[in-house]
Amino acid sequence: MADDLPQREAMEFDVVIVGGGPSGLSAAIRLKQLNPDMAVCLVEKGGEIGAHILSGAVIEPRALNELIPDWKERGAPLETPAGEDRFLFLTETRSFKLPTPPQMHNHGNYIVSLGNVVRWLGQQAEELGVEIYPGFAATELLEEDGRIVGIATGDMGVSKSGEPGGNFQRGMELRARYTLFAEGCRGSLSKQLMDRFNLRDGHDPQTYAIGIKELWEIPAANHKPGLIEHSLGWPLDRATYGGSFLYHFGENLVSFGFVIGLDYSNPWLSPFDEMQRFKTHPDIRKHFEGGRRISYGARALSEGGLQSLPKLSFPGGLLIGDAAGFLNVPKIKGTHTAMKSGMLAAEALAEALAGDHPAEVTSYFDKLQSSWVWEELSQSRNIRPAFAKFGMWGGLLYSGLDTYILRGKAPWTFHHPHADNETLVDADKAPRIVYPKPDGVLTFDKLSSVFISNTAHEEDQPVHLHLTNPAVAVDLNWNKYRGPEARFCPAGVYEFIGVEEGTPRLQINAQNCVHCKTCDIKDPSQNINWVPPEGGGGPNYPGGM
Repeated sequence: MADDLPQREAMEFDVVIVGGGPSGLSAAIRLKQLNPDMAVCLVEKGGEIGAHILSGAVIEPRALNELIPDWKERGAPLETPAGEDRFLFLTETRSFKLPTPPQMHNHGNYIVSLGNVVRWLGQQAEELGVEIYPGFAATELLEEDGRIVGIATGDMGVSKSGEPGGNFQRGMELRARYTLFAEGCRGSLSKQLMDRFNLRDGHDPQTYAIGIKELWEIPAANHKPGLIEHSLGWPLDRATYGGSFLYHFGENLVSFGFVIGLDYSNPWLSPFDEMQRFKTHPDIRKHFEGGRRISYGARALSEGGLQSLPKLSFPGGLLIGDAAGFLNVPKIKGTHTAMKSGMLAAEALAEALAGDHPAEVTSYFDKLQSSWVWEELSQSRNIRPAFAKFGMWGGLLYSGLDTYILRGKAPWTFHHPHADNETLVDADKAPRIVYPKPDGVLTFDKLSSVFISNTAHEEDQPVHLHLTNPAVAVDLNWNKYRGPEARFCPAGVYEFIGVEEGTPRLQINAQNCVHCKTCDIKDPSQNINWVPPEGGGGPNYPGGM
């Protein structure tokens, strides 16, 4: 990039929020509820609020009840009450109904289009006076005297060469007394903050999963509004953590997804292809008969729970939502905890801004510890690591013990001993997995899936997937693991070419990226660094879907 760029313009706020998901919007709303005169700005890298959130989630309305008690009168799009709960164990040809664990009971919850919920939250925030800027990616931390003083948005119109193009536009500096980071799982600036302020010191490494989701429209005769079905077992082996979710909601819609823990060890495993194969099970495929697939997406999930939460405050700001890792894994829910974390952060900042303006707002952590969020995460803290420690059957047995006998109050805490990128075994020591070819009706390939995610990136822009050392892609990833990035990416971004000629090299198809961040997490040597592309790029999930 040329050194003679024009200086960035700057805007001043009391609070800047990075990320327009449930936690960021809840924080914005709560700040304005507490002090209507507060200057609050929120930036979102998606082209609009909700653009990067694919439909189909079960939401527990507890935090929403606290944030906006009259949400029903205000028209919040929570329209499908949860109905029947099913929990299945699958073999290759059969299914067995298991007792639904108490954490997975959904009475009083709602199946929603989460994208539409955050769009509605965005409207509530704007009505309160929050300034919302979608289509602007936060790409740089602003730091002065050891304190974060805001963020800068990325330059627009930068060519592949890194030089300003014909439609070049300089990014903005959004300066604030405090900055909230609500980027979601594995946020690029949140990752920088953890390194800069050593926020992970003394805490377990975060452990992640990849969730791959499809939205289907099915015949009305097959639709059972409110049905919630989860499963574990086939097609995964007993050492690999994962399972499925399936929700009937809205107008003949089915949201279906498959989740695989990224601590898996077999480099031949492809989460995308496991998800496609799963649909062929005789008791699963019936949900999709006569239907059509209308959207696709993928994202990483923070599954470490309480013991993997980093330090949440640093000079000038706080981490909230899935940027920190508030997902309740046994409940398979994180929206309510993310929202509550944003609300508590807002309350801590409001107190700080009204008082002596401390550099680091530590009261946020105190508020969390005395909240129902902390109680939830404490009670569920041993479930996910039990599956890693004891395998599938042992994990199930321990979960029953912890849930029904110990009631989440065990006098011990299991830990996550390693990061997910450290678990792969050599390719020649792992069983090779052969996946069936897609039929184009029930099962599909990656590129046709990316197409219906409406993923788009400005063609002439720098690649947003950076290799710290390009040689590692072949010297380590190919030679030792046979290129696992070509399989763990659910969008066909990473492709090894020249293999048949004996000269493999990695080609990065960045235009396919659906922003799941899996590559940033699972790459064995952490050689891949995901950074935001030009604002507005990526998947685009329209309203109503």
